Amino acid sequence: MAAEDTERLGFVTLAQFLRQLPPELSVLNDGGNGAERLRWVEPSELEDPTPYLLDGEFLLTAGLPFLGAGGHEEFGDAYVQRLVAARVSALGFGLEPYFDAVPESVVVACRRHNLTLVAVPKTVPFAAVGLAFSQLLESDNATTFRQLADTNRQLMRAVLSARPEHELLAALAQRVPVWAVLVGADGRLRARGSAGTPGEHATPGVDLATLQPLLARLRSGSGPRVEMDSFGAAGSALVFGYPLRSTRDANLGALILGTDAPLTPAQNSVVSTAVGLLELLVRQRTSGSLAPSQLATALLLHPESLVSGGTRHLNGLKDLLAQSVSSTRSGQLRVLLGIRPDAAGTPAGPAGTVAPASTIAPAGTAAPGRSGRPGDGPVRELLEWRRMFDTKLVEITDDGFAAITRLKVDDAVLAGVERLGWRLVIGSPTELSGLAEAYQRAWSLRGRVVATGRSVRVDEVTWSVAGLLGKDAGAMLAARLLAPVLALEPERRDALLGILRAWLAENGSWDATAKSTGLHRNSIRRQIGILAELLELDLNQAQARAELWIALQYTDELPGMRASAPASPDSGTLLPVQLPVQLPQER
Repeated sequence: MAAEDTERLGFVTLAQFLRQLPPELSVLNDGGNGAERLRWVEPSELEDPTPYLLDGEFLLTAGLPFLGAGGHEEFGDAYVQRLVAARVSALGFGLEPYFDAVPESVVVACRRHNLTLVAVPKTVPFAAVGLAFSQLLESDNATTFRQLADTNRQLMRAVLSARPEHELLAALAQRVPVWAVLVGADGRLRARGSAGTPGEHATPGVDLATLQPLLARLRSGSGPRVEMDSFGAAGSALVFGYPLRSTRDANLGALILGTDAPLTPAQNSVVSTAVGLLELLVRQRTSGSLAPSQLATALLLHPESLVSGGTRHLNGLKDLLAQSVSSTRSGQLRVLLGIRPDAAGTPAGPAGTVAPASTIAPAGTAAPGRSGRPGDGPVRELLEWRRMFDTKLVEITDDGFAAITRLKVDDAVLAGVERLGWRLVIGSPTELSGLAEAYQRAWSLRGRVVATGRSVRVDEVTWSVAGLLGKDAGAMLAARLLAPVLALEPERRDALLGILRAWLAENGSWDATAKSTGLHRNSIRRQIGILAELLELDLNQAQARAELWIALQYTDELPGMRASAPASPDSGTLLPVQLPVQLPQER
């Protein structure tokens, strides 16, 4: 379709109409508005016809108002000025029966105020001019219907493409002179399109931050509707917002369009079709698709295919997986685990303290499917998580949920989940063959999230015992295992902890510990004996030593503690042996 036809979808322009008129008509002044919509052709001999005119009309006059006193330049200027103010498209001046030529005052006024002026000879009656417009309008209506049919076919082809949302917006912007952005339910930009040609700007003139008030209105309402706004950026004099809703009227996102001129009925019809198709797309993404069932069937019947399947078969599985998470075959995936730390009561902080208010869902806020509202249940919960993480691969478990998503789950998304009272384990990027291992890694951190009441990212975890345990759980371990020593006076406590740390670091060697601390080996033996008695542990056992070493890594996390330093010979903090104990074996 030609660019001109695309731009005039659904209406007749002044330029089209002038091309259709008999050649006897002559344009005495071109107002440069040939691309504007021409609404109707109207004859009038009133001195001021503007109260009876609509914008975009072609006014015809035989010159009766310009007879007598009307022939003065001041009258002609005021007459044309009123027409321009009423947004008349053009003035047609008949040369019979009152004038043989268009009065010079009218020509000068039209040039001054930039109004298109056409001289209509006596051989062309006004009725013929009106009839020509009616025929052109009828012909254009038929053309519009054909264009609408072509446009609908193009939109449908876009829906069936590999990137349906992007292609749909591109097709919409090609047929209707607008810029378009699709925003997801999470407030993120999902796709955009622009009517700009390769030499023009291809991005909307309004950024997403500026659109937030409009998006807020769309999210807060219910049912199908249109919200409007206006901005000073190019192509944004008129901005329309269309909410995308689920069958239960849940928010699924929004389509925002911007233009500088009102849309025609035909263009609005195209927009309505695009909104309906986008709504179907986002509903399908959150409510159902054939890809997950095909993927599950393939893996159930051929579980070995992930290891021994051929390239073609693996690529087929990757395609199904990509469709299930709204991604591409090469896109990165993440495993998510959702956990309710307050499922059995108020989330607990370190050492059994009550978690901060920020970690508990606000009053009246409930997680999907757990609010107790009528009609809530596993299905609704499943759909909510699918919508939030833009994936169809979600499993509801006894104590939470698991999901596979293409999203990075940034801090904004995580904060939204936590406001609902949930915590997440966010896996590291992986692909199809690494999903099982990624799930195991995420699952290994579940206990840490339950204990601390805090979400965790696998990428940020140090994969050691201390790293997996975390500060809060480690501090709890230190507080309980070292409790008898921690109860001593600070100087004695720090001296004993320093000796224990040094002795364990030297793997229980008396001589190496004595050298590293500057103490006599017998002093080391006495202090270790006291520790064994206080802690009621057999320090000959590897497990006891390992647990103590781990606990010592977290003593600085305990209230009132400072880094322990080994005791020195002059410190005066060595304790006398109080009870006979079995000392660890000599090394």
